[in-house]
Amino acid sequence: MCGVTGLLLGDPKATTAAVDLHESLFYLQHRGQDAAGISVCNTGGRVYQCKNNGMAQKVFSHFADANALIQNLPGWMGISHLRYPTAGSSSASEAQPFYVNSPFGLSISVNGNLINPEYLREFLDAEARRHVNSDSDSELLLNVFAHALNELNKARVNVDDIFTALREVYGKCIGGYACTAMVTGFGILGFRDANGIRPLCLGSRPSQTLEGAKDYFLASESIALRQLGFTDIVDILPGQAVFLQKGGIVHFRQIVARRSYTPDLFEYVYFGRPDSCMDGISIHRSRQNMGVKLAKKMRETLGEKVIQEIDVVIPVPETSNTAAATLAKYLDKPYSNAFVKNRYVYRTFILPGQDARKKGVRRKLSPIESEFKGKNVCIVDDSIVRGTTSREIVQMAREAGAVRVYVVSCSPAITNPHIYGIDLADPAELVAFGRTSQEIAEHIAADAVVYQDISDLQAACIEAAEGESKVQDFEGGVFSGKYSTEVPDGYFEHLSKLRGKKKKGADAMLIANGEPVNVANGQQTAPEGDAVRNGFTSPEYREDINIYNLAS
Repeated sequence: MCGVTGLLLGDPKATTAAVDLHESLFYLQHRGQDAAGISVCNTGGRVYQCKNNGMAQKVFSHFADANALIQNLPGWMGISHLRYPTAGSSSASEAQPFYVNSPFGLSISVNGNLINPEYLREFLDAEARRHVNSDSDSELLLNVFAHALNELNKARVNVDDIFTALREVYGKCIGGYACTAMVTGFGILGFRDANGIRPLCLGSRPSQTLEGAKDYFLASESIALRQLGFTDIVDILPGQAVFLQKGGIVHFRQIVARRSYTPDLFEYVYFGRPDSCMDGISIHRSRQNMGVKLAKKMRETLGEKVIQEIDVVIPVPETSNTAAATLAKYLDKPYSNAFVKNRYVYRTFILPGQDARKKGVRRKLSPIESEFKGKNVCIVDDSIVRGTTSREIVQMAREAGAVRVYVVSCSPAITNPHIYGIDLADPAELVAFGRTSQEIAEHIAADAVVYQDISDLQAACIEAAEGESKVQDFEGGVFSGKYSTEVPDGYFEHLSKLRGKKKKGADAMLIANGEPVNVANGQQTAPEGDAVRNGFTSPEYREDINIYNLAS
């Protein structure tokens, strides 16, 4: 799961695109904390970029103000990216946007995951003869697109060429994705997978420097557009693309027939901001509905006697706050924000490794003891994945004096891998895999665990539509095992190996002539800040070698 944006200013002589792109990263930071980047194009057709590992504040910290940003990243259009890695490594060389110079100078930012990478690598190597320099499936998608454009054998590209080449991407790349791309000197492209699994929307506003012109902005979530003054927001539809041409001309094209309209349920449960609207559905309202339906499920599962004994409803901040407040109202119970969140700790969901997640929970959350002592508490969380977080939370509640602890989840039991861009876990690591609700309760030391039904979760989202929404179904393969796309043979084994490789990545070594090598520049010493294992620089922490990367 990542965040992507794309901006075309109506004034082709403007140089300020990086300012809005930079600002948008802070509205979408929740979608990826591993790396951030911006690429822009100036009037002369030169591409500038800044990208590196870390959150947006860190990556762009060397720019003192907006003037410095404009001076170093001058451009009238550009794209940006926030990375949450599910494939490849955590190397800075895999921070996006990616760039290839041939043909036409293409840059791309991808949110999602491809599930046929082996086929794509073979195609690019044996047929397209294009070199892939990373383990990222986003680079595969970029090269498939670049190859298709190159095969048109054009000296100059036009809008129809862009859309024609894009058909090759849809034909070869299987998975869930939403992308923004920049064709140097020509325009910005946005497109979305044929099932609409990953979100993408478009807004416009009057140009601030050219009368009568309009600026156009693409983003993963509507909040980034609204906060930057963009209106008339529309969702890019499944299988649809939009090209924002220099001069402010907007071209929509249905590239392939819609296979389904099934956004990922996790967008509404966990990832999306509550002040966003996706595919016509209010995330805030959907979470309110989740609380209502979960309250009904609790009465059915636990019985009225247990409900009466509950003293307080407590959310695990912050994604579950809305659902928990609504649940408390419908159960007629007090609501308390009894877990205090440390806002200077990353999401524990994203932290690698069980031990890191376990320690991260206590750094992230601490209980207000008076809200727990001597009480029967109902703890509401958005989801229960590995159980590590839930077990620590239950333990903290017990230590604070809770008598009984009931844990309820806004999402159904997660029993299958997520294959479209969220690195949940292997099935063996999922706490619900092969366990009943009672066994899960015992595993996390709770008195009971209640899960939302998948039908109720889907209904909660559909009923949250603001006006008319075309969405009547969702991607929920993690709950049901039924995915929106066909899954190639061997992919789950590939996914398991990939995740195992990432776990071992910190122990990897690169040796030349018996000495450690910095693979970015060939130096025999590790640069300050690089991770070193047994005296050797880990290739997981290679610096980027992309030309004009101002973060290098």
